[in-house]
Amino acid sequence: MQNQGVGRLARVQAGGDVPFRGLILDFAGVLTEGVDSAHRDWCRAQGLAESAWETTLEDHPEGRALYKALESGRLTQSEWNRRTATLLGVPDHQDLMGRAWAGVRPAARMIALARAARRAGCVVGLLSNSFGLDPYDPYRELGVWDLFDVTVISEHEGIAKPDPAIYQIVLDRIGLPGSACVFVDDRRDNLVPAAALGITTVHAEGCDTAVAHLAQLLNLPAVPPPRPGRHHPTRDVRGA
Repeated sequence: MQNQGVGRLARVQAGGDVPFRGLILDFAGVLTEGVDSAHRDWCRAQGLAESAWETTLEDHPEGRALYKALESGRLTQSEWNRRTATLLGVPDHQDLMGRAWAGVRPAARMIALARAARRAGCVVGLLSNSFGLDPYDPYRELGVWDLFDVTVISEHEGIAKPDPAIYQIVLDRIGLPGSACVFVDDRRDNLVPAAALGITTVHAEGCDTAVAHLAQLLNLPAVPPPRPGRHHPTRDVRGA
């Protein structure tokens, strides 16, 4: 995906009416909804303890090491699928990541806010710790690739959040100082290096609260909640 931050920055500078000129977004837990529940449902369907996905990736020493290698691009998603399936005790490793993520939904209100920010002149960037792009590309499946002027994904850089260097990379590519940017992440430890670079940080504890706060920071109209009962499939989000 081509980075277009510098060109957009020129247009923003010409307008001069945007409080912050850059919006940097994490992916999982910010542009997605239902991650934990989707993983729990998948585990139950496999006959596993509902916490098996989380404990294997975060607490199991080998599982955590494999995931760190995946994030930094030292391990392909296909190889990660094979080795992690063994740790989980799942016989079928094919597209393990995609199957476990199948129930995750796009965060419609945050996506709508990102689009509104771009229309208002903000440069919108993705700063995401990767969990592989092949065979399962989460950004494509959740329909968010076209939100961004700049994308910084850990597997492409060989480093991952919270390494301070990856935050500087996204600022360099956007072409803005930290003081002109807002960064949103669902993990507090990923916000600390951003704040150290002068970036205003927003902890995405709950989508509605985060969206309302961002709308105030970016001087955008309030983003209305989805209508009750409305489903937001990937194809609708792509075209929103």
